Amino acid sequence: MPVFQYEALDSTGQEVKGQVEALSGDEALSKIRNMGYFPTKPPKAKGGMRERKAKASKSRSRRGAGGKVKVKQLTQFARQLSTLQDAGLPILRSLRILEEQQKSGTLKRVVGYVADDIEGGATLSEAMGKFPRAFNKLFVNMVAAGEVGGVLDVILSRLADFMEKAQKLKAKIKGATVYPVVVMGAAGLIVLGLMIGVIPKFSTVLKEMTGGELPGLTVIIMNVSDWIAFKWGWAILLATPMLIIFTLRFIRRFALGSFILDSVNLKMPIIKNIVYKTSVSRWTRTLGTLISAGVPILEAINITAETAGNEVYARMLRKVQNAIRQGDTFANPLRKSKTTDGLVVNMIDVGEETGEMDKMLIKIAGNFDDDVDVLVGSLMSLLEPVMIIVLGSVVGVIVLAIFLPMIKIITSLM
Repeated sequence: MPVFQYEALDSTGQEVKGQVEALSGDEALSKIRNMGYFPTKPPKAKGGMRERKAKASKSRSRRGAGGKVKVKQLTQFARQLSTLQDAGLPILRSLRILEEQQKSGTLKRVVGYVADDIEGGATLSEAMGKFPRAFNKLFVNMVAAGEVGGVLDVILSRLADFMEKAQKLKAKIKGATVYPVVVMGAAGLIVLGLMIGVIPKFSTVLKEMTGGELPGLTVIIMNVSDWIAFKWGWAILLATPMLIIFTLRFIRRFALGSFILDSVNLKMPIIKNIVYKTSVSRWTRTLGTLISAGVPILEAINITAETAGNEVYARMLRKVQNAIRQGDTFANPLRKSKTTDGLVVNMIDVGEETGEMDKMLIKIAGNFDDDVDVLVGSLMSLLEPVMIIVLGSVVGVIVLAIFLPMIKIITSLM
């Protein structure tokens, strides 16, 4: 029978270490709790045939599971595993069931490898930790906290809720940007078509009719059309957006570049409030979920900083982490950073004083999600008339440039 090493606290709060024989990590946890101890870390298997199986599983995992898993698939997996755990099924049996249900792909392979590792004596969090592209640090640490606390089903359910809400917020922001991008892109192609296929033909006719004496606006439009149609201007215009996107992605590969871009976004008119509330909602929900799962505050802040999605707030969280190490509260360094408004700081301060910081953080995230809904709706309402005015102005200028010479010719004939 495999031997598991454990670290725990006794009834007096003293740290104890030892070994226990068990068939699986779950059984080891149960035996440790029955001894009157409170595990601080998931027990680790030691020696034997099962450890060799785990090593074999690890080598196979490196060969077969290198891809990412979609958030929607991972959310569904977490919720299904939570249901099976709540029903009382052993973790290995639960994983085998889910492996059979999955469609062929990365997640199916990963679940199979995780089950192999557990069969070899590893805990669920240890097995998942070998696949960082499928299960990020947030996922693994919450699972580890659920294993230690004996509430894995509850933690997995919370994790699924967290991922659903985070994905819903992300979808709202993407949805708000798709409409104007599509409209402006279509309008740009139409204008490009006019400049390439229509204006050059009118240019020849108008020059012959006026003897080359054209209004200034008409000359400008014809020169632009000539540059686009015959001097590779169309290629430059089409390539510019892709070049900008590539440049921004390249800059974001560096921490300083990400910090500068995120700082600019937080100060940019119109979108700054959406960026601010989205960023705060993300890190408060992540931190609140981790703390409620029982993850130690310093480790929770570290994970939140890595998954913040905004370098400004990632740096702020690292400063808060350092301040807490030195004995400070969470609210004081947060207030000094001036990256959040007074309401957020005060709510976190109250949460610390009442011992319900996790609930307060999740409440902040919920309030900011509602604010983002309102802001996105307002922005869409504002963008529609702005786009109509801009597009109408562009088309109007082109039409005016064509008709001005005609009006001049008609006037001269009267």
